[in-house]
Amino acid sequence: MATEPEPQGPGLPPGPPAAGSGRARPPAQAVRRHALRTAPGLAAGRMAPVVPSGLPTPSGDSTPDWLEPAMAANGIGSFDWDIRRDVLEGDQRACTILGVEKGRFDHTSASFLGLLHPEDAPVVRRRVERAVAELGQCGAYYRTVGHGGTMRAVRFRGRVLADAFGRASRMVGFVWDATVELHKRDRADRMAMLREERSRFIKEAARALSEAVTVRDVARVFTELPLPGLPPDGLVLASQEAGRVQILGASGYQPHELAGYDRSLLPPTHPAAEAIRLRAPVFIASREEYRERYSEVWTTASPIRSAWAFLPLVASGRAIGVCLVSFDDDRELDADERTLLSTLGGLVAQSLARARLHDAEHELAAGLQRVMLPRTVPSIPGVSTAVRYLAAGSGLQIGGDWYDVVPLPGGHVGLVIGDVQGHDVHAAGIMGQLRIALRAYAAEGHPPAAVMARASRFLADLDTDHFATCTYAEVNVDYGVVYAVRAGHLDPVVRRVDGTTAVQPVAGGLPLGIAPDEEYRVTRFSLDPGETVLLCTDGLVESRTMDLDTGFARLCHALSGELRPRHEGVRDPLEDLADRVASQSADSSEREDDIALLLLRWDGPEGGLAAQQLRRRIGQADLARISEVRAELRDALSRWGVAELIDTAELLASELVTNAIRHTDRDAMFTARLYREPGADGARLRVEVEDESDLWPTRRTPGEQASSGRGLMLVEALSDGWGVEPRGSGKRMWFELSAAGLAAPASGGRSPA
Repeated sequence: MATEPEPQGPGLPPGPPAAGSGRARPPAQAVRRHALRTAPGLAAGRMAPVVPSGLPTPSGDSTPDWLEPAMAANGIGSFDWDIRRDVLEGDQRACTILGVEKGRFDHTSASFLGLLHPEDAPVVRRRVERAVAELGQCGAYYRTVGHGGTMRAVRFRGRVLADAFGRASRMVGFVWDATVELHKRDRADRMAMLREERSRFIKEAARALSEAVTVRDVARVFTELPLPGLPPDGLVLASQEAGRVQILGASGYQPHELAGYDRSLLPPTHPAAEAIRLRAPVFIASREEYRERYSEVWTTASPIRSAWAFLPLVASGRAIGVCLVSFDDDRELDADERTLLSTLGGLVAQSLARARLHDAEHELAAGLQRVMLPRTVPSIPGVSTAVRYLAAGSGLQIGGDWYDVVPLPGGHVGLVIGDVQGHDVHAAGIMGQLRIALRAYAAEGHPPAAVMARASRFLADLDTDHFATCTYAEVNVDYGVVYAVRAGHLDPVVRRVDGTTAVQPVAGGLPLGIAPDEEYRVTRFSLDPGETVLLCTDGLVESRTMDLDTGFARLCHALSGELRPRHEGVRDPLEDLADRVASQSADSSEREDDIALLLLRWDGPEGGLAAQQLRRRIGQADLARISEVRAELRDALSRWGVAELIDTAELLASELVTNAIRHTDRDAMFTARLYREPGADGARLRVEVEDESDLWPTRRTPGEQASSGRGLMLVEALSDGWGVEPRGSGKRMWFELSAAGLAAPASGGRSPA
């Protein structure tokens, strides 16, 4: 053992002080270097400290005769370091222990320190410096690095001897091999590192499994786990239900190796079945052990690995599956490894149980949502429709949003979009009841205002403490007029033929279920052939980070983009438009609300002109319907290019309808047709009102003060012809008006709203 005492060398400890100065004195001449040799005193088998010439050696420093055999028996070597001359010598055992090779050691302390591991050399030097300064003892444990990179461990113990003047002169001591201790320390370090890795692995596995939402996620996380210290050759995760196992995920196995186990009954003597039955892990260290313990399944199982760990998955006291960890070599797992695998099995079991419950809830929710929403949208001539439903990004992914397309009498169509308060199964149940009720009211032929009022009373009668917003629009397929009613919901958005979009204002009322006696107002607007109306719920245009105005601006921008022309592909461009609008929210996993989306494009008849026929049923007690029919007739005549007939036709039609409603107790059917005679320069309008009463109208002559009785007189005076015709269970009243010099209506002309 040595250090660097001379101050002239870098990092050397101070040498013994010179006489009278208290400081080290440099040598007068360069120290002569010797090849490594055995000191004479050590060769004689005794520790004889070397002192300056002329100083007698005390008799008490003589080495006992028994010391050398004892040192040899215990593999202990000795060294002698002349501090002043910086010469280090040792016996043969010391040289062997230190691993000194010829040509790599020049007897200096610096050369000795160069043999040490870079991390140990500074420690040894500091301890030697302190012992030299204090004329005391020192000891250390250090590693030496051989020429081939081999590492040995050495312990030394030395003492500094002083000369007659009290100055440090020599250090003598012993060295012995501590490589076994090094291996023990390395093993302890490796084990400590392995335990730390396993502890970190358990934490990371617990975090990854806690983030796994579905069963597929759990299987993916498990089969990708890197087990520290015991890398497996194969991993299998399987669930159990009614005695059958289902493979959920695997790695390291080919599909055909597991095909015989998937969805099959495990033999009771199989190790996996034993682990599930006993709810305790089963460890098999070799193929021989497998054959000996499970001979009944050995031939049928034909295991191709060499060691296995079958871990039962137990959650809430019930075995729900098993996971398999296999190795390609014989492996006797120690207690720590078995504890690690058992802990992993418990984590996987809890995560799998939670994921199975999650999948079951979402499957139930998805099935309920599918039942509540219409499976298909009916195909109605003259219009094209597209629908989308996007569930919220969290929760059960079920809520109260709904859409519906309802075929109406006379070939018309009703559009429904709504949102029941809440995002749970209760809200979905209410939505289903309300959707069916509203559909029934619309299919009976009630006008939009009556449909909405009845739906509001229905929801209030359910007494659920829930309300709903809704927009209902009835589209006259014959000539593209829309009658919309809004109950606390969003306004529709219309895309015109040129691609521009605008929000269509609709008179609003209270949400459904709040005020059962609420009367709703109808807003009428018209569409040209090729134009599209969009209805949606608020999840599309509103969120915590987006206000309603911004949402509508985004919606209009998405709706107004270019579309490929129709008939250029198999898919309708309206479907592309629906995908484009829905895509602005479809990629949001943090979506807070459901989204229902309904688009309708009015295609119109061939050639882009509205059909020249109008048919409407008028309820016997629905006097407000008369005003709606008059408005529809005005719009139809304007589109048909006979606007000069509007005033007369509206007046006479009102008379016929009023008579049918007032003097019968049944509904009436109103029909208006425009006939074009071949080769004639004009057209003929025929208006008919049918009822089921056998009472025929009577022409009267009222007095000047009479308030009624002039209906038939007006019909006779203003029409070109009129009459009454019997029908099987009632009658038909009609009148005709002629339009001379009829001009062809302009394609796509808009009727007054």
